Amino acid sequence: MLKCIAIDDEPLALRQIAAYTAKIPYLQLVATCNNALEAQQQLAAQPVDLIFVDINMPDLNGVEFVRTLTERPMVIFTTAYSEYAIEGFRLDAVDYLLKPFGFSDFSRSVAKANSLYELRRNQRDSAPEPAPEAEPKDKEYISVKADYKVSLIKIADIVYLESEGEYVRMHLADGSTITTLFRLKNMETALPSELFMRVHRSYIVNLRCIRSYVKGRIFLSDTEYVPIGENYKEAFQRYIDTNFKNL
Repeated sequence: MLKCIAIDDEPLALRQIAAYTAKIPYLQLVATCNNALEAQQQLAAQPVDLIFVDINMPDLNGVEFVRTLTERPMVIFTTAYSEYAIEGFRLDAVDYLLKPFGFSDFSRSVAKANSLYELRRNQRDSAPEPAPEAEPKDKEYISVKADYKVSLIKIADIVYLESEGEYVRMHLADGSTITTLFRLKNMETALPSELFMRVHRSYIVNLRCIRSYVKGRIFLSDTEYVPIGENYKEAFQRYIDTNFKNL
C-alpha cells in the first residue's frame, strides 16, 4: 500500500485526486493540503511514499517545495503548465500529469510509481545484511528517466556516456542506448569514481570496458572508440601507469 498526499490550491483538483485514488487498491490518500506549507507540516508528522503536487501555487510553488524535502518521497507533478515538465524531471519526478487529466492518465502514472516502489523494496529485501561496522556497499543500479518511464540500469553494464547538450546518452553492454535528461557533470558525480572516468568534456568511460588506447583514442571494442580530451590526457595516463604494468 502506497501512502500518499495531494497538494493543490484548487479544491476541485483535490477532490478529483481523492476520487481517483479511491479507485486504486494500492493507494491510500492520508491527507489533502491546500498549500506547500501545510504539506510540510503533514510530512513532518507522517512520512508518505508518494506526493501529488501542483506547481503553480502561492507562497511556495510545487518545484520549490520538492527542492526543500531532504527525505523525498516519489513525486508526481500535476499542473496546467507544460513548460515546467523539464524542471519536474530534473527533480526525479516519477511523472508529470498535465491538467486536465483523466483517470486513465492518472492510473498510468501511479502504476509507474508502484512499479518503482516494488523494485526498490525487492532490492532492499534481497540485499544481504552488511557486516557490523562495515562500510555500505556501492549501489549496483542507477535509476534514469527516459521515454516517460523510470529505468533501473546496472552500473556495470554502462560502457560509456556521451553528452548531448542537456541530455546524456548511455551506451550499454548489450549494444542498446538510453537517452536521459541529465548533465554529464551530474552523472559523473553519481557514478563510482573507481569505475568511471571523465576522459573528454563530452565522454565518461567505464574503465573496465577499455580494450586499448592509442593517439588520443580509447577503444571500447574493435571499432568503437571515444576521444581523449587534451585536458584529461594526463589524468588518464596516470591511471594507466598506476594500474597496469607495461610488458
